[in-house]
Amino acid sequence: MEQRHLGRTGLRVSRLGLGTLTWGRDTDEHDAAQQLKAFWDAGGTLVDTADVYGGGEAEYLLGRLVADKALVPRRDLVISTKAGSVPDPDRRTDGSRGHLLAALDASLARLGTDYVDLWQLHAFDPCTPLEESLQALDIAVSTGRARYVGVSDFCGWQLAKAGTWQLSGERTRLAGTQMEYSLLQRGVEREVLPAALDLGIGLLPSSPLGRGVLTGKYRYGTPADSRGGSETLAPFVEPYLDDTASRIVDAVSTAADGLATTPLQVALAWVRDRPGVTAPIIGARNAQQLTAALSVESLSLPDEICRALDDVSAPVHRYPDHDWSTL
Repeated sequence: MEQRHLGRTGLRVSRLGLGTLTWGRDTDEHDAAQQLKAFWDAGGTLVDTADVYGGGEAEYLLGRLVADKALVPRRDLVISTKAGSVPDPDRRTDGSRGHLLAALDASLARLGTDYVDLWQLHAFDPCTPLEESLQALDIAVSTGRARYVGVSDFCGWQLAKAGTWQLSGERTRLAGTQMEYSLLQRGVEREVLPAALDLGIGLLPSSPLGRGVLTGKYRYGTPADSRGGSETLAPFVEPYLDDTASRIVDAVSTAADGLATTPLQVALAWVRDRPGVTAPIIGARNAQQLTAALSVESLSLPDEICRALDDVSAPVHRYPDHDWSTL
């Protein structure tokens, strides 16, 4: 698999990443092992997790699989994890330096490793000064617990502020930022992506298949074994089952028919090759789904297909709401 630099750093990662959101919850150890082996066999290196995935079980499971050297050697993987999200209905994030560093140590223990290759703030904490949260990133690098650092789910001004702050003094520059991005969710193009491009921060798109909708599986109903058919995850999928999304999915399916490939491959290739994107993060329920996604490696969309998909999925930006050229 092709390797790309993450942002303006020396860290090289596979241009597709493996997500572990469901590991330890919907994906058991057997299925996780099959996924990791298939990903590694395809040349994949970037594995994305977080301290809250599965209540910590995702990290623990990944650590067990990596510890088994017969499966995948630790040195062959770029392990990325996150800290800052907390299971507290009154406070969804905790970006305090103390919490973040304690969470990192706990992640390292579950992963069974002395360091992670990429450590990210999972979300912006409005209750903690941003400089304090960012200081935790610097400490993690200076103490060898993290090789590179980044952020996740920061909006445009938050990313611009954090990225600029980290470029001053002896601080560690941000390597990457993670944010939802697909043909069904192009909001990052308004401010997040321009900020990332300007600051040399690589984008790691999450939900690149529009929460599974872009595969076309929901065109004629909701499969019982899908996320949309799950009581827990149905609200996650539902926003992308409207008429606008349906038109985009139809266009993706038409393009797939013309290229003799699948809607999954078309949608994934589109986001993978967007300017500023380093590696979309793929979340699969089993190795079969993952293998289908990994087969996109040989696909490059023709320019006319990209333009057609750009047009049909173009977001409506109503801000700024003034046409300054007429003033």
